[in-house]
Amino acid sequence: MIQKVVFMGTPDFAVGTLEALVREGYEVLAVFSQPDKPKGRKKELAPTPVKAAAERFGLPVYQPERIRDPKWLTVLQDLNPDVIVVVAFGQLIPGAILELPKYGCINVHASLLPKYRGAAPIQWAVINGEEESGVTTMRMDAGLDTGDMILKETVRLDEKETGGSLFDKLSAVGAQLLVRTLKCVGDGTVVYEKQPEESPTPYAAMLKKEMGRIDWTKCAREIECLIRGLDPWPSAYTIYRGKTLKLWAAAVVEDQAADLKRNSDLSLQEKTNTAEGRLREELCGTVAFVSKQALWIRTGSGLLSLREVQPEGKKRMTIDAFLRGYPVETGELLG
Repeated sequence: MIQKVVFMGTPDFAVGTLEALVREGYEVLAVFSQPDKPKGRKKELAPTPVKAAAERFGLPVYQPERIRDPKWLTVLQDLNPDVIVVVAFGQLIPGAILELPKYGCINVHASLLPKYRGAAPIQWAVINGEEESGVTTMRMDAGLDTGDMILKETVRLDEKETGGSLFDKLSAVGAQLLVRTLKCVGDGTVVYEKQPEESPTPYAAMLKKEMGRIDWTKCAREIECLIRGLDPWPSAYTIYRGKTLKLWAAAVVEDQAADLKRNSDLSLQEKTNTAEGRLREELCGTVAFVSKQALWIRTGSGLLSLREVQPEGKKRMTIDAFLRGYPVETGELLG
């Protein structure tokens, strides 16, 4: 039976799981989280979300620079947990710690393993246009997200799913899945499933700001998925008139007539003729069509209708609000 738990986690994604452990009555001996980092213009140190949650519960918190430092093994040996729960901790756990608890180290991973091993599985699922994602619990080993799988739960992605909205969904799913996992591990009914050596998807690498710059030679669907996957961070962007223009929402113009019909400031036939007549001459990233309520951009394959943008130094705004302040012209180049 599992009673004593050590929890390791850092971001918002892990907070719900820590809360579930406390709510279910487990004895959380200690919480390990990444060191505080400076935030804001004043660069003042701010606690990680998991640390802040642990302090609300009055739990002791440790923040190792390197969990591999031998002193942390000694600390954990003194704590003597039944199990260590790891959720987006942000550091590789050494073998000596993995082998320490009676029931091992159990990880909550935000993908349907073996797909999307790595640091950013949530965002990459959206970027790659997946129709479903989910959460897997596993018994950790020395590899990167390669341990034996325990339980899984699938989540369907909405048509307009963003990295942020899927993050929230999977965080809640992961918390409940971990509780179920601890019960079956503790009572001996657990069934472990080995993972294949190779993952069917590329490694879900950590996101970087430069990933957000739009390559307009890609197809409209790829760009639209990238915009959603990088919302809220690091966000997709392009360059317009020498300044950064963030893109927060867009739609692939699969039915030009239907999209044009939603914007009634010109006749449907006039709009269609205007757009189609110029598309043949335009390069990727050029404005293919603009009206008071619509802005279409030429891509490597198809048109992308921008729906929500953010000019440099301004707030997010709908495309009609943007066009009222920025007189965009057909043929202008973005990027």
